[in-house]
Amino acid sequence: MAKVYFQVNVPIKNSVRPEQCGLHVLTGPADTWSDALRIARETCDTAAAAQRAGFPLPRRRPDGWGARGLRPGWVFDWTAATVDAWAHDGMFRDRGPALPRRGTP
Repeated sequence: MAKVYFQVNVPIKNSVRPEQCGLHVLTGPADTWSDALRIARETCDTAAAAQRAGFPLPRRRPDGWGARGLRPGWVFDWTAATVDAWAHDGMFRDRGPALPRRGTP
């Protein structure tokens, strides 16, 4: 099965100020939506561990996934994460995935 680019949206909340919340978005290729969720979580966990240890966040993995912009003290709600496939536009083939389609929220 050909890999599809996925967007994984994970709700986040500030552990010190719970009224502050947001969304962390991770993208990359996977075979299925469940693989995309698993890979996104692994990528994020690896980046968070590096951050806690005082190392810089890892760059994009060879498979295309990366977790940049992590905020110390913010908690990820993986149970509420959503996964969507990205649509590709041929002109972006050499530069990565096309922008995600806008749909109804």
